[in-house]
Amino acid sequence: METQKLSVKAFAKASAIVWGGAVLMVGVINLFRPGYGAMFLNMISSVYPGYHADPSIGSVIVGTLYGLVDGAVGGALFAWIYNACLRCCQKQG
Repeated sequence: METQKLSVKAFAKASAIVWGGAVLMVGVINLFRPGYGAMFLNMISSVYPGYHADPSIGSVIVGTLYGLVDGAVGGALFAWIYNACLRCCQKQG
């Protein structure tokens, strides 16, 4: 059975876009509808230092930047671990 490795770089980019985009969208909607996603934004503010869940353009930008970096790191780690497990399983099987 042939298995496919994940591209660490591509998976990191895709994860950055998805997570950064999610934080951006919730932040922008929160600007126009205060209270929208408040629990999500408060959770994010507890994890990202320097980010505050205020409905402001600055908070949206900072949160999005954190989301892009966090998504890229998380995606790269996921793909790297997946590929490592794949190599390990191929040696055994």
